[in-house]
Amino acid sequence: MTDSNVDQERLKDKVSLVLKVNYVSSALALVFGLVCYFVLNITQIIPYVFIAFGVGNLLNTWAFHKHKNITATYNISSITALISALIITVYSGGINSSFIFTLALIVFAGYVTTKRYGQVYLILVFCLVLLIFSQSIPEFSVTENVIPEDSKALFNLCSVLFSMFLLGNIFGKNLLKTHHALYRSKQELTVQMEEKETLLKEVHHRVKNNLQTVSSLLSLQARNVEEAKMKTLLKSTQNRVISMAMVHEMLYMRNDISQIEYKSYVQELSEYLIRSIKGLDSKVQLKIDIPDIKLGIDTAIPLGLLINEAVTNALKYGFADEEEGEIYIVLKKELDKQYVLNIGDNGKGFPETITYKNSKSLGLKLIHNLTRQLKGTIQKDSSKKGTNYIIRFHEITQQLHPAV
Repeated sequence: MTDSNVDQERLKDKVSLVLKVNYVSSALALVFGLVCYFVLNITQIIPYVFIAFGVGNLLNTWAFHKHKNITATYNISSITALISALIITVYSGGINSSFIFTLALIVFAGYVTTKRYGQVYLILVFCLVLLIFSQSIPEFSVTENVIPEDSKALFNLCSVLFSMFLLGNIFGKNLLKTHHALYRSKQELTVQMEEKETLLKEVHHRVKNNLQTVSSLLSLQARNVEEAKMKTLLKSTQNRVISMAMVHEMLYMRNDISQIEYKSYVQELSEYLIRSIKGLDSKVQLKIDIPDIKLGIDTAIPLGLLINEAVTNALKYGFADEEEGEIYIVLKKELDKQYVLNIGDNGKGFPETITYKNSKSLGLKLIHNLTRQLKGTIQKDSSKKGTNYIIRFHEITQQLHPAV
């Protein structure tokens, strides 16, 4: 069930609740008004207010079927109910009238329908209760109790039953129904999310397997190639494929399939490159300084390819076969979704005259192109020995077209 469908279901429930309350409260008001006049011998104001509210509320409810504006229908009903309840309360005993509970129901109805209107009616009813209380003070009273003495007990009984019926049979029942509907919707959404998560994990697993298959094919092809330059090119391509496969493998292996812990990824990738290029007895030391940073796949893959190229270039060109050296990778988060990557080595380096524009090195070109894909900037740090870069970039929140 999509968010749009959930919103439509909630709107339908709201419309159903408002219309049902309007019809029932109108019918009860008409019956109560007739009981007041013919049974309780109340002939002033109160029965006429009941009947006027009942008829007016029915007309307001029927009008909804033409204009379809449920908010207007609800507000008109609430305001007329508030005015009617206020009049009936002050003319049936004021603060001592049992009908005062109906004012609380209006507040409750506001919160059931929408919290915003509930807060408005709460403040309004609070002020009206103070006004009703003022009528119990002789100096401020402008109303009188029109309920005959022998009818007060029955009127209070009918008022309490009226309030209890609305609260229990209408609001309570519909609240329970709405609660169950929302609970079912939540359960359905939870099941759908779990299904999607399982599917995404399976997708990452299959992508990882396919990339590993491509890597194996490249490895087999490299074995059958005698030319050293072509063999090196195939090996470099294989490493790039593996760097992408590692991202999908980590996403598949972890509970959070949207982000990966980048320190463990960089550690695993860099150690693999050192073993692959320099062998198990390599004297090149690896220093990684990355805090607890998690990155999404759209950032992790291009950044991983960039790190792959920088480390590969350092291992291939920065150090001789048995030479000792150091490669460092430092990643820090500056501002929201902004990062700084310091990556380099203390190897031989290359002249300042060589740039990615005039160089034939594919790795150097890829480093600059991947930086652009990350919406970043790259600066060569000439103050240190070897080849060192300062790369500032932004976390990518959506899949971009590859810049390479």
